[in-house]
Amino acid sequence: MTASRTIVVAGAGIGGLTASLALAAKGFDVIILERAQRLEEAGAGLQLSPNASRVLIDLGLRPRLEPHAVTPDAVSMMSARGPGEIVRLPLGEPASFRAGAPYWVMHRADLQNALAAQVRSHPNIELQLGCQFEEVGSDPGGVVVTRRSGVSRSQQRALALVGADGIWSTVRGQLFADAQPTFSGLIAWRGTFDAEQLPAGTASRNVQIWMGRDAHLIAYPISAGRRINIVAIVASSWNRPGWSAPGEPAEIKSLFAAPAWPAAAGSMIDAVDGWRRWALFTMKDGGVWNRAAVALLGDASHGMLPFAAQGAGMAIEDAAVLANCLGEIAAPEAVPAALQRYAELRQPRIIRVQRTARHNGQIYHLAGAAALARDLAMRALGGPRLLARQNWIYDWRV
Repeated sequence: MTASRTIVVAGAGIGGLTASLALAAKGFDVIILERAQRLEEAGAGLQLSPNASRVLIDLGLRPRLEPHAVTPDAVSMMSARGPGEIVRLPLGEPASFRAGAPYWVMHRADLQNALAAQVRSHPNIELQLGCQFEEVGSDPGGVVVTRRSGVSRSQQRALALVGADGIWSTVRGQLFADAQPTFSGLIAWRGTFDAEQLPAGTASRNVQIWMGRDAHLIAYPISAGRRINIVAIVASSWNRPGWSAPGEPAEIKSLFAAPAWPAAAGSMIDAVDGWRRWALFTMKDGGVWNRAAVALLGDASHGMLPFAAQGAGMAIEDAAVLANCLGEIAAPEAVPAALQRYAELRQPRIIRVQRTARHNGQIYHLAGAAALARDLAMRALGGPRLLARQNWIYDWRV
């Protein structure tokens, strides 16, 4: 193939870095454009179920990730209605063995740092920090990407452009001007605290989920178990774009105070060092995907609610499928068809995950008799059967 094998990726978040490694593994030269002067991952913790960890391990990242990851023993489901556990979904090594890959929880920064280190060590990937994507045009060999660094503008010809630039994607804005994120009416508060501050009797290696009226609370270990990540979801009209606005501790403490919430949940809220918050925006079910030699992935395509713990996972899956589809091309003119194939493979699964996440949020936020019925149904089903309902997510392979 005599044409350029260069692909430009806009965005150096988790999806963009994973896509770059996956594309480089297929023999492409990759240029990553990232507007930030340095990589600083907004957010605290994330969950990587086996469908996502499998992709990362296949890309050779296990040695970089394993020292920072925790394999939780279980997911403990609890209700704000009363103390104690409703049901426990077993994870740990048996679940990892069944799925053929681990269920990991870790700090987002640890994942991004590992991906960035792998990218920087790859001879066929160039990471350009402080370099902003501006526009894309067509070219006989693919695309022409205009980028800006400071006051300087330059152009790069490439086979394709991948927009991995998040929920407020500039690339998507050029392809699909009418496809805008929608505010969900929910905001997420996040913070961390030292694991030694966990309430007595709390299982430090579990993912813990408390469900309450119009709100829920999630906690799990990160940073090799040294810290606890906590995320509180509440209904709100506050909808400022962004990922890391300051949060007033007194406000979040009042939202999760006794007697509406149990003492263990309140103790975790009190232990957090400092709160940040972000409004939850989503894209339409199924997302928007591709046009000509340009494709989107992750939140740029299909931003979703985080209630299936699959935001990062779906971006990682996107990256693997995109690389496989582009890896099959024999000539530049085959790129649009390959990107259409990518969209067709991903969209049905994304629709299902988006709807699952939204449904989970509705279940978590029930109140009164509906919440009592939910708790009884969960106990009757039992943890293993509830966990098995996620097999269609966890067992995915590229």
